[in-house]
Amino acid sequence: MQSVLVAGGAGFIGSHLCESLLLSNYKVICVDNLLTGDKNNIVRFLSNPLFTFIQADIVKDRRSLPKIDFIFHLASPASPNKKSLRSYIAHPIETMLVNSVGTQNLLNLAKEDDAVFLFASTSEIYGDPAVSPQPETYFGNVNPVGPRSVYDEAKRFGEAITMAYFRTHGVDARIVRIFNTYGPWMQKDDGRVVSNLINQALQGLPLTIYGDGKQTRSFCYVTDMVLGIQKAMFADLARGEVINLGNPDERTVLEIAAIIKEMTHATSQIVFEPLPTDDPKKRKPDITKAKKILNWTPSVSLQEGLQKTIEYFKSV
Repeated sequence: MQSVLVAGGAGFIGSHLCESLLLSNYKVICVDNLLTGDKNNIVRFLSNPLFTFIQADIVKDRRSLPKIDFIFHLASPASPNKKSLRSYIAHPIETMLVNSVGTQNLLNLAKEDDAVFLFASTSEIYGDPAVSPQPETYFGNVNPVGPRSVYDEAKRFGEAITMAYFRTHGVDARIVRIFNTYGPWMQKDDGRVVSNLINQALQGLPLTIYGDGKQTRSFCYVTDMVLGIQKAMFADLARGEVINLGNPDERTVLEIAAIIKEMTHATSQIVFEPLPTDDPKKRKPDITKAKKILNWTPSVSLQEGLQKTIEYFKSV
């Protein structure tokens, strides 16, 4: 039986990935320091003999492990919202280190065990893009010293060191750039667009829009994203490749707010707050490469995904 290490496995996407891998009969070792992850996301797996949870920091803590066949590196704060204690703005140094030192530590493990390595990067490496949709060949437009740089530049470094290990040490590595993802098991306080708007609507609070709301995002439902991540890991053709994963259904934030307001039957008013520094005006992935190499394309519509996410937040 093959062993899989999921770093950041108690996080939103990581916990969905752990569940999917367990259903496919992999032995799953979840490593998370719970800085922004939540043990509640994985508690239902703890009785599964194929699942092991290790609370540890991949930056500092190297424990003896059984031989690992696959390493998914999803460990990192990911929310840009400065009001959230789970954001990378709240944990700038930790974000830089987990994507640099933490990435190198996992790459060394991959080298030792001859394991396949996947680095979960982000659409944020494109910064505030001058090109839309964003293909993998676009180098981005990133402020290297702005408040968001602790995430953007950390992920760019993570990509660079991953490719250095691929070229220098022959590590079987691949990189996925994850665009906005949503769905059940998101944290209410994670500060992301969908979770913020849904919970504000359900509580009858004003819906907060940053800037004029005309900035665009492309939201991918979490099961589609997890399928893409797994395909990228297990596809031989993905070796040494960088692949966008996201839903190219581009919407303005105002559109998203209006849809959520209608679906929740909320009477909330929309309020506008200043746009954060370096907030991107457009986000739309070019997924041509994912379609070609992985035979992957998202299948869950925005309406369907939002309905499932709304029902989840009603239940928690």
